[in-house]
Amino acid sequence: MASSDISVDVRPDFNSLDHFLSMRYIATDRPWLKLYGIRVQPVLPFRSLSCKPDPAPIHQCLPDELLLEIFTRMNPYTLGRAACVCRKWKYTARNPALWRAACLKTWQRSGMEANYMIVRSLYDSSWRRMWLQRPRIRSDGLYVSRNTYIHTGVTEWQFKKTVNVVCYYRYLRFFPSGKFLYKISPDKVKDAVKCMHFRASKADCVFKGDYILSEDGQIEMALLYPGHRYTLVRMRLRLRGTTVGANNRLDVLKILTTGVNATELKNWTGSILELVEGWEEDETHDPDVPAVSHSRGLSPFVFVPFEEADTSVLNLPVEKMDYYVPG
Repeated sequence: MASSDISVDVRPDFNSLDHFLSMRYIATDRPWLKLYGIRVQPVLPFRSLSCKPDPAPIHQCLPDELLLEIFTRMNPYTLGRAACVCRKWKYTARNPALWRAACLKTWQRSGMEANYMIVRSLYDSSWRRMWLQRPRIRSDGLYVSRNTYIHTGVTEWQFKKTVNVVCYYRYLRFFPSGKFLYKISPDKVKDAVKCMHFRASKADCVFKGDYILSEDGQIEMALLYPGHRYTLVRMRLRLRGTTVGANNRLDVLKILTTGVNATELKNWTGSILELVEGWEEDETHDPDVPAVSHSRGLSPFVFVPFEEADTSVLNLPVEKMDYYVPG
């Protein structure tokens, strides 16, 4: 493959560093480039139902072991798209080793032994079925909640009182380790995705917390707002999907803010979620910060993959989309 085939064309108008860094979300994924210099093991040749030689040129030039190596470097969603290409790719993508690696990475907190017991007892030893049916939080993008409310302006001179539509977003990014990032901002998805990482500065207002996912699809989350008075945010969400295995929606069941004692935090060494375990909903450990259950800003979260952050419909301004139905 020539070097011009894998080069990135940086145009003169891409002067800002932020725009250059955002190009990794729209660049084409080429897993086969990682195969140079790697010794691969041979696999059994694919046999169709008719046992006739495959006439496709790509199958005549690409050995089965290289095809399997390329598939091992794909994420499960890209692997699902590849399975729709032809019959040979479909059966190659059904290889249990591919889905076993994806499941063990996604549910790494459960442990390897526990995952093997779950797949045998609940999913008939099918790792692919486990991937599709078991509740799973996606980590290859952001969960975005778009919220709007009406704000009444003031009357000036002879003009009538104005009415403004205020739009803001809640952003969530989950990690398999049990950590998540949280941000509330009026910035669009294409701008907020650039700072949703652990290296974000304080000016980005990205906060880190802990979460746990139950087998029935409910998510318990907790994070701490630093400041003069510590404020603890507790959220309870329900995971669902528009199709089987999508896991692309989060329904907000509860958002609570409560106070926490600074001395208690200083002596605590575990996670924030372990600290609030067993607390009541109206419980607070700081009299100056009462417990409040929020009833606004509870729009469901919609999953947006990183590669669709620039083209998502959630980037539309208010005048083009005054409301959004997540489905």
